[in-house]
Amino acid sequence: MKSALRAWMVVAASCACARPPDTAPDGQRSVVHQAVGPIPGVGDLPVAKNPRGMDRNVLQEGRRLFRQYNCEGCHGGHAGGGMGPSLRDEIWLYGNTPGKIFNSIAEGRAHGMPAWGTRLPDRDIWALTSYIQSLRTRDEPEPPR
Repeated sequence: MKSALRAWMVVAASCACARPPDTAPDGQRSVVHQAVGPIPGVGDLPVAKNPRGMDRNVLQEGRRLFRQYNCEGCHGGHAGGGMGPSLRDEIWLYGNTPGKIFNSIAEGRAHGMPAWGTRLPDRDIWALTSYIQSLRTRDEPEPPR
């Protein structure tokens, strides 16, 4: 991952240095917008299937972690939404597959979702992913009444 990011930064830097950043090809002044680093939700980390699976114990652990890490502070007590979006919806802006959910937690998303990948172990992120995927199913631990 780091070597791919480094290669991207080298390419971006070489492209930016091809001409002065304040002039366009026709000599007119222009503004150059250049990303400084990875953009959340763009170029997600490649992820295989969820290694934790959908075991009942993993789902319970995910529910416990959801509460312990205060995910409900933004997403609501049963992930129904608050200042953060509902995780109970069927249509998601960044995708609801296990890999996309993992990346949303680990890398963060624009407009408010922080990146937790440097603070949480992958094992916990996968448990949270399993719990989130269980929402609205008969396997959901402690569903809303």
